[in-house]
Amino acid sequence: MADLPQGLPTTTFADVLDRRQVMDAAIRPLWSPVPLIAGPAFTVRCPPGDNLMLHAAIYRAEPGSVIVVESGDVDYALAGGNVCAVAQRRGIAGFVLDGLVRDIGEVREMGFPVWGLGVIPIPGGKAAALPVNVPIRCGGVPVRAGDLVVADEDGVVVVPAESLPEAIAAAEAKLQADAALTLDDWERAHRTKIDGLLAAWQGEQS
Repeated sequence: MADLPQGLPTTTFADVLDRRQVMDAAIRPLWSPVPLIAGPAFTVRCPPGDNLMLHAAIYRAEPGSVIVVESGDVDYALAGGNVCAVAQRRGIAGFVLDGLVRDIGEVREMGFPVWGLGVIPIPGGKAAALPVNVPIRCGGVPVRAGDLVVADEDGVVVVPAESLPEAIAAAEAKLQADAALTLDDWERAHRTKIDGLLAAWQGEQS
């Protein structure tokens, strides 16, 4: 995987990527303020009521990975405080889940980044052994092992591994261009654009 420069937020990637690479708004940070994380996806599928493979993934994912889970339901927790603590100790960057966790107070206190649908106190079972690093879908976005996952307070973006160099270059260029603009410059350009769009609309109505 190409080296990821620091400080590229989800908003910048979202400006240069297709909408289909941005997860649904329902996938949100489960505590705040959460840091920006970025790392290769380690993908997991958990069937309804079962969390075995997420628990297995914390011992199989490489340090720096983001464990991304396709969950079978929202009735049981996929992970709790101890699982998050071990994942953190093993260098996992964070979890992105289309499911639930528990022990959120512990998770927040330890500062382990988790994005998901919410919390519930009921733990899942551990009976279904399934392959890991298979293609999954999380938050409406297809995710494959090795895709870049970028997550922060604004949401989660998935960059396909094969387009990563181009996406990073485009995001860097966008960030640099934005940084070069003062607010006055931005306001002038923005007002000109908005006035032009309104004038065109008015012309269409006449």
